[in-house]
Amino acid sequence: MIQIRPVSDLRNKFPEIETIVNSGEPVYLTKNGYGAMVVLSLQEYANLTDNIEMKLDEADRQASMTEERLSHESVFKNARGMIHGK
Repeated sequence: MIQIRPVSDLRNKFPEIETIVNSGEPVYLTKNGYGAMVVLSLQEYANLTDNIEMKLDEADRQASMTEERLSHESVFKNARGMIHGK
């Protein structure tokens, strides 16, 4: 079940939020009824970000081997096409 809490719960009910986050679930925090932030465990955050640095290094290596450069429009068009199977 998605956990949506007011940001004040981070201060007032920290142990409860910590238990939820450590179980692997994110907690979505709101401020004045609007989304403000998401709290994740360090492990979940690492799972989301671990490969990013490696992929950026790979992109730098590939870029150094050619003079070809792509516009962001072209890159995102290709990415959307791959996502949507076009």
